[in-house]
Amino acid sequence: MNVRKGTRGLLGAVAMASVLALSLTGCRGSAGGGSGGGTAASPGITDTSITLGITTPLSGATAGPGTCTVAGVKAYFGAKNAEGGVKFGDGKTRKVDIKTYDDAYDPQKSLANFQQMVSDNVFAEGVGLGTPTNRAFRESAISQKVPQVLVMTGDPLFSDQKQSPWQLGLVPAYQNEGEAFGKLVASSGTQHKVAILSQNDDYGKGYVAGFKNALKGASNVTIVGEQTYEATDTSVDAQITQLAATGADVFFNAMSITPLTIASLQKAQQIGWKPSWFLPSNTSSPSAILQPGNAGAYPGIYSVAFSKTPQSPEFAKDDDVVKFLSDLKQYGSYPDMPAFPHCMWSYIAGATLDQAFQKMTDPTRDAFMKSLRDIKGYSAPLMLKGTDVNTTVDGQPAIAKVLVQKYNGKGYATAEKFG
Repeated sequence: MNVRKGTRGLLGAVAMASVLALSLTGCRGSAGGGSGGGTAASPGITDTSITLGITTPLSGATAGPGTCTVAGVKAYFGAKNAEGGVKFGDGKTRKVDIKTYDDAYDPQKSLANFQQMVSDNVFAEGVGLGTPTNRAFRESAISQKVPQVLVMTGDPLFSDQKQSPWQLGLVPAYQNEGEAFGKLVASSGTQHKVAILSQNDDYGKGYVAGFKNALKGASNVTIVGEQTYEATDTSVDAQITQLAATGADVFFNAMSITPLTIASLQKAQQIGWKPSWFLPSNTSSPSAILQPGNAGAYPGIYSVAFSKTPQSPEFAKDDDVVKFLSDLKQYGSYPDMPAFPHCMWSYIAGATLDQAFQKMTDPTRDAFMKSLRDIKGYSAPLMLKGTDVNTTVDGQPAIAKVLVQKYNGKGYATAEKFG
């Protein structure tokens, strides 16, 4: 009898402890993110705010475009926050806080920055510039299930859902840009000799692979010379001189370093070599690269784009551009006309994140990735007609379509044909 009483007392105590534990767990879930449905929130999100982290080069040779990756997204969400915030899919309105970290385009620093972000309870990382820097912490982001999204690298690895379920690229894959160039040259119908200079990494190799793939079966195009350079090089004069000796009338320059691109434009002129140029979208800025490089001396400078160019006269009074420039000046701490397209790209990234937030029904990283991967046919502010955001295609970044454009001395106009 005494044993039974003791047993009933023990079971009662255990039951009460279990109820108390469940009650406390429910309270913690509500306080952590206030899902309202009892779903425990992921780090970095509360009922009133969500924190995003960006590691990008804010110093060093790529500081210009790196600064733009921060300025554009800050401009977008600065304006949104001033309006009260973003209404999420769970019914709560949150302001978006952005923490920035300088990696100086150094993979070791970007890895350290990611580790710091985890300590800082950042909900998601994204928008930052660079293939090697984003790759440096890719595995860590996957293992810790931290979203690494809308990153500014054309590396297709970041858009492979099976290998990389916690990541998504923003800009077109390098292969897509290279292929667009190749198709334009091949379609000209006239004979061309091509010289290639590429960065000796996945960035350069991707561009070249896409370019060559588009030339298969094109009897009018011959590659007469190829050279590479390292991202850490301070000069490519020797490579330019060797390629000029081939007599190529087309120069495919898969280069990501701003000072080297300007120096290449200047060096080729100095030695009297004036081919048509193809430049990647991230090193084709009219004001920051082409004008200092006196690009008008060449018969044609071609690049690809998916965003409007504020410097182009045709967009001077465009509603998207007017609002963007106003937001950039007021909230992005960028008072001048943007020198790099990355400012526009990160503004588009902000709008895309906004779309994902609006669909999030739970304050979790899982819910975020699900909603981010469910955007299709979205014409974000600043996007060119004929391009859109589509995150539903496995193996492709959020933006896959590009338009080839030709430099007109101030900005770019769509290139209907080569020549």
